[in-house]
Amino acid sequence: MASHRRPKQSSQAYTAMVTATAAAAVAVSAQSASADPLPDPNKKGVQAQVDRLYEQATQAVEKYNGAKEKAGVLQKEVDALQDTAARKRSGLNDLRTRLGSIAAAQYRSGGLDASVQLLLTSDPDGYLDKASFLDQLSAQQVDALEQYQSQQRDLQQQRGQALEKLKDLQDTRKELGDKKKEIQGKLAEAQRLLNTMTAEERAARSAEDERANRSSERVELGNEGSASQRAAAAFEAAKSRVGMPYVWGASGPNSFDCSGLTSWAFNQAGVSIPRTSQDQANAGTRINSLSALKPGDLIIMRTDLSHVGFYAGNGQILHSPKPGAQVRYESIERSGMPFMWGVRIG
Repeated sequence: MASHRRPKQSSQAYTAMVTATAAAAVAVSAQSASADPLPDPNKKGVQAQVDRLYEQATQAVEKYNGAKEKAGVLQKEVDALQDTAARKRSGLNDLRTRLGSIAAAQYRSGGLDASVQLLLTSDPDGYLDKASFLDQLSAQQVDALEQYQSQQRDLQQQRGQALEKLKDLQDTRKELGDKKKEIQGKLAEAQRLLNTMTAEERAARSAEDERANRSSERVELGNEGSASQRAAAAFEAAKSRVGMPYVWGASGPNSFDCSGLTSWAFNQAGVSIPRTSQDQANAGTRINSLSALKPGDLIIMRTDLSHVGFYAGNGQILHSPKPGAQVRYESIERSGMPFMWGVRIG
């Protein structure tokens, strides 16, 4: 079996990694969680409470990521609708100018018809419904009036659609703010609890994380190939990020949450996949058995599908696990998170 060795990092990159990791683990900047092992429900004490808070924060992170992605889509739709409405408004103004010319010509030839006055000042629909008035206009004039009526209706429809999208966007942005507060609250409470631990307890926790990071450098992955060239390319990209810090809401290139790592890696392979773990769970062909997975397949973890990583071979997952941790390899069995299914991207 082949042994994985993490590439050496420059001192500058290492300093940045340490700084970012410390910031993620210590405070509520705008950075923190997406996937910690499920704590033992029978375990008591501060350690278990911190683990539960981290898990709750990571679950909220994926909802935050989903709301952020939705907000981006809605903003593009609103911009497109507003651009279309602006073009229609411009065309309507041009047509109104033409109608003004018709009215001026009528006035010079014998006075402005009251029906044309009604059209230009208020309701063209009501005007066109009066067939007796149409008899007084030429075919060209009628065509201009009908165009005006049609474009005015289109403009009203575009404005209505834009207003609906704007409301959706406002609601989604509120959801974003709520999720951000929830995440920050969970992390702040976790930090408060960590601060109550003795120096010996904190040292033991740090040592446990460091052991996990070191064991990642010596992991045996085996020699099994990926199911496709794209999966292989994405997996290679993810492997190049080993040692990068976990940061909630981050999608690379130097920090990641769980789904940020997988979406970034596939993007490097020229494949666009959804941003959240829940959406990635349905992004390709489902693989129900761990034994059927190949390196580069996605692994969906937890019953709420709130964690995702790459299958790395030999029972290992490559993932960005939790606040204060780094992108690393870890035994799926020992991760403490239930395996739901794998996803093969083609």
